[in-house]
Amino acid sequence: MSTLNIRQDALVLRRRPLLLGALAALGATSIGAAAPAFAQTSSPGSPLEGRRFEGVFLERGKTRGDADTLTFKDGRFRSSACDRYGYGDAPYRATAAGDTVTFEAETESPKYGKLIWRGTVRGDKLDATVLAPREGKAPVENWVVAGAVK
Repeated sequence: MSTLNIRQDALVLRRRPLLLGALAALGATSIGAAAPAFAQTSSPGSPLEGRRFEGVFLERGKTRGDADTLTFKDGRFRSSACDRYGYGDAPYRATAAGDTVTFEAETESPKYGKLIWRGTVRGDKLDATVLAPREGKAPVENWVVAGAVK
């Protein structure tokens, strides 16, 4: 897995307000809010269906992270950076409003547990917050910033 390095004054710090705005737009009242389970998948007509985004998966506050490719295919969501931890693909839900698409997914690893994904796509730019709930502790917050693969 390759590691990317991003300067603090670059992409990460400029994206933070968008990430927080995305959470607010999704109705999250706190960072620890639980996401609903996704019993249904997005239909092939989903606004994200067939799209791929390449970027970086970062722990909150860090400027280095793992290269990541996010894929929305056949009603399923996948993060390549999470493959090595045993996280598979999962159903996703996407909703379009104007030029913005919000999405949610919940992936799971037998060893590491759940990841709760909430993100926003505007044009070719994707910003997501990934929460890793922990028993009796505050969830670990991660960020993904990415651009569409053409």
